[in-house]
Amino acid sequence: MTRTRKYHLTLIGIAALIAVVSLVRMISGQNDLTSSGTFAAALALAVPIGLAGLGGLWAERAGVVNIGLEGMMVLGTWFAGWAGYQWGFMAALVAGVAAGAIGGLIHAIATVGFGVDHIISGVAINLLGPGVTRFLSEVLYKEGTGASALGAGITTSPALSTKAPEISLPILSSGPNLLGDLESTHWFLISDVAGVLGGLTRNVNLLAIVAVALVPLTFFVLWRTAFGLRLRSVGENPWAAESLGVSVYTLKYVAVVISGAFAGLGGTFLVFFVSKYVEGQTQGRGFIGLASMIFGNWRPGGLAAGATLFGYADGLQLRSKGAVTTIFLFGAVLLLVYLAVKVRKIVRSSGPVEIAGTGAKEYTTMAAAAAGAVVLIWLWMVIDKLPDEFVYITPHVLTLLVLLAASQRLRMPKADGVRYRRGEQH
Repeated sequence: MTRTRKYHLTLIGIAALIAVVSLVRMISGQNDLTSSGTFAAALALAVPIGLAGLGGLWAERAGVVNIGLEGMMVLGTWFAGWAGYQWGFMAALVAGVAAGAIGGLIHAIATVGFGVDHIISGVAINLLGPGVTRFLSEVLYKEGTGASALGAGITTSPALSTKAPEISLPILSSGPNLLGDLESTHWFLISDVAGVLGGLTRNVNLLAIVAVALVPLTFFVLWRTAFGLRLRSVGENPWAAESLGVSVYTLKYVAVVISGAFAGLGGTFLVFFVSKYVEGQTQGRGFIGLASMIFGNWRPGGLAAGATLFGYADGLQLRSKGAVTTIFLFGAVLLLVYLAVKVRKIVRSSGPVEIAGTGAKEYTTMAAAAAGAVVLIWLWMVIDKLPDEFVYITPHVLTLLVLLAASQRLRMPKADGVRYRRGEQH
């Protein structure tokens, strides 16, 4: 399949998905499914997940497992908040990225330099990040300090002295706001597209635009440059790369430091989102970013899709608890579409004899899809509102389900997590 055809199929798939969501919105009456507010929240929530996922991608493509992304994000949030209230958002950006990069450097020294098990080092980083930041908060934000007078406490920093700029598209999303007018009509498909575009183009934080641009940039660097080829070869077979003159240690160090910088950038965005550091504000997004990377099969495009999915689920439960129940209906519609495609394929490609000889496994799968659709429709009809506890954990449940579904096609770098020593035979 050519690359051009893949792009066309991707665009067709996105259009079909929006059409399905629009149909579900019309049936359920839950306009928040495609409202601009939901997608604005989804973008804000997907960005830190995506940045953490990009961090994991860079490290693991070089053969270093990085489960310490959460701790690196925590370091990024604290230092961004500390620098931001004193010198503004640009200082917050630099400090957050630098703190994450330092966390990545510590992980690289432990794993690449000393050969420590990657998982153990990552767990240590995840413990170190919150511990260090709590200690610094108690030292610098205690009563009687200048920061305390500005509204800081042990678990929070003062507000940023300047905020990052936000951008809106003129006419479409600001001023006349044509997209907002179309969204308010609640027409099938048209208002849904307007809501999606409105949420993604109105009052968008500048860092969010940078984060989105980093996805294709990462693809270009890792898959279209000599540097990227060398780095990926280190993650596949470092001994073969070494025999060709590639500096394996250097590339691993560079990749893991960049990984930490991306995680720190994700933490910085969280600070920009609420204009200050708050203890615990990462809320496991580093781990969800790692899950997005695995869902995306260690590729930037798939990673972005996973981050978008998790961000949308999180944004939806924040905007409307009632709309979360429509996930049942959405799942039922997808199963029915899958069932219709399978039936059409069998009918078109087979005669009566071949239909009769269709394998039992094929019929079992179709029967399971039909039964699942019926169960999901029943759940949607009988559950008016999910308990708050279930709504809150929806993104995490979705993470597990998506990883379960995607686990059959995953292919990690062959030397991911393997201890490397120069000159050793593998």
